[in-house]
Amino acid sequence: MKQRKLRKLNLKKKANSNRVILSLVSLVLGFMVAFSFRLTQDEGDNSKGLTDRQWEQQLRLRNELNEQEQKNRELQKELHAKQEKVRNIETNLSKEAQVFFNMAEDAEKYRMFLGKVKVSGEGVKVTLADGEYNSKEENINNYLVHEHHVFKVINELYISGAAAIAINGQRIAHNSYILCTGPVITVDGYQHPAPFEITAIGDPNILSSALNITGGVKDQLVNDQIVFTLEEMKDIKMEPILGN
Repeated sequence: MKQRKLRKLNLKKKANSNRVILSLVSLVLGFMVAFSFRLTQDEGDNSKGLTDRQWEQQLRLRNELNEQEQKNRELQKELHAKQEKVRNIETNLSKEAQVFFNMAEDAEKYRMFLGKVKVSGEGVKVTLADGEYNSKEENINNYLVHEHHVFKVINELYISGAAAIAINGQRIAHNSYILCTGPVITVDGYQHPAPFEITAIGDPNILSSALNITGGVKDQLVNDQIVFTLEEMKDIKMEPILGN
């Protein structure tokens, strides 16, 4: 009887002990669950805050990029405007350079025409000689070269583009004068006997064609009993006119 009561008492104590242990376990589990939930919530909040900061940073960078692109577009417009300005300046300079080149070229032509500079180049040589005298003719002057014959050749050469002309090596200028005195002609005070060699610097083909044209200068002089000889020259040199 006593043993049965003792056994019941032990069982009761054991049950109470199990109840206490179960309560402790439940308490620990509850704490762990609560802590885990809180930890998860904190981590979620932290994750959400980090995403916001990233978004703000991305938005800021995007705005900065847009601003930079806008500045780049403005700089490109400015660059295009300056490039257009440079092109306009280059065009104007090119035109001015062409004008200056033309002026320099014209000035050189005028200096050559005035006899201020030494010149050389290809051209032609025209020789005018007195015709063979016919004793049956009363007037010998009909067979002589006169100044108007020389003038015809010179004028035709200038019209055809001759840059410089000389008579018997004496260069003539824009204000030169030619006079005929019997069998000789006087050029700017210097006398020259026949035959008269007229040299001209220019395109030999053009000069020759102009003189040889049918009914032109050559035919007219030949009809006047003048011996006319034309020769194309590779190199003609003329010194500047001194004291002019």
